[in-house]
Amino acid sequence: MADEALPLEAEIRRRISIAGAMPIAQYMSICLAHPEHGYYMTRDPFGAAGDFITAPEISQMFGELIGLWAAAVWRQMGSPENIRLIELGPGRGTMMHDAMRAAKVMPDFRAAIVLHLVEISPALQRLQQQTLHDVGLPVHWHENLQQVPEGPAIMLANEFFDALPVHQAVKEADGWHERVVMIDKHGNFALGILPAPMPHLERVLPPQVREAPQGSIFEWRSDSTVLEIARRVRRSGGAALVIDYGHLRSEVGDTVQAVGEHAYVNPLIAPGLVDLTAHVDFQSLGQAAESMGARVHGPIYQGEFLRRLGIERRAAALRANAPREKAGEIEGALQRLTGSGARKMGVLFKALAIADPKLSVLPGFGG
Repeated sequence: MADEALPLEAEIRRRISIAGAMPIAQYMSICLAHPEHGYYMTRDPFGAAGDFITAPEISQMFGELIGLWAAAVWRQMGSPENIRLIELGPGRGTMMHDAMRAAKVMPDFRAAIVLHLVEISPALQRLQQQTLHDVGLPVHWHENLQQVPEGPAIMLANEFFDALPVHQAVKEADGWHERVVMIDKHGNFALGILPAPMPHLERVLPPQVREAPQGSIFEWRSDSTVLEIARRVRRSGGAALVIDYGHLRSEVGDTVQAVGEHAYVNPLIAPGLVDLTAHVDFQSLGQAAESMGARVHGPIYQGEFLRRLGIERRAAALRANAPREKAGEIEGALQRLTGSGARKMGVLFKALAIADPKLSVLPGFGG
């Protein structure tokens, strides 16, 4: 592994030697998206053979319910003749494939769809093309959301925001200092802080974070993506659904983690060969969207959201038509998607929708 990591490790060392210690966000960005050696640029990280498993890979029920959610939102939008169904970070394309199969129950919705997938990874784009080759709809790929044509839109982002780089700051006696990756006296990557505090950060922190004890760590992301999402839903009368793991309100804590081969590893070892993520701050996400005039629904627990969409009824229907040996797998998938506790996603993951204020009630969120 060390030999494989050498090119990206050497590049990070070169940058630190020129510009000094590197903010955590910059380190994450290079590790994940370097055009030659970045984690997402070179591999398929999903599924049993990859480094982690996402909800669409656990069961078809997840994508099917998301497809029906999108169809219901389209109706609430007034059934526009041309709807841009946009997915940010589509993985293998599994969720969208399942969603479009479920959407066949509304032929007028299917006929209105043009798919737009926002994907930076050539490797994953090839997988998405294979997965969606028989979907029977026009599909376009883009490197960023800004490239997607304007117009009526429904956006989906499942486990997308957790992979966006986070900045970290550590509270010291004289204020908050940005956390950085540096090279220690032994020549290894290590974490440190910049000597100068960040007075501007103190002014924008939520009260519960501002009052945190010394030594606390606070994380934040750029608002650019959620601001663009909010702008588009306001202009198009549409909505966006965000599902990810994270916390309901802004709080302190170090949540940056690295995963390789379904196990947690040191984020500073083997850059480019392991996945780097951090929890999503749903309070911050919602506030950024509201600053653009969008209406925010939720966040609520993923388990509650999926139950409201009818996942238990869908599981019962699948079990009724499945061989006996498959019934247990369907029940296991249901519990993993909606339950709480170790290896279950129902509480750790949250659902949040960003919508035009005219859409006052959205499926799964209530009034």
